[in-house]
Amino acid sequence: MSLAETIYQHSLLLPEPAAREALDFIEFLEERYGQAAAQAADDEKKRQAALAHIAAVRVHWQDKPIPDRDALYDEARG
Repeated sequence: MSLAETIYQHSLLLPEPAAREALDFIEFLEERYGQAAAQAADDEKKRQAALAHIAAVRVHWQDKPIPDRDALYDEARG
């Protein structure tokens, strides 16, 4: 039996007012987690945009352009 089926079976045993309260709580959770998922997706979009911006930035080191940050890091490590 799935979790949803188990919840359903338990709800059948509740009196009508308690079943209504359980439904209200489930709807609250749907709203709460729906907003959290939307916020997480928005945060990921912002993160990707920031990473794209950082990747496009070119820095000059001792008057030399640095086209490849990894190469600079490897050079600095020796």
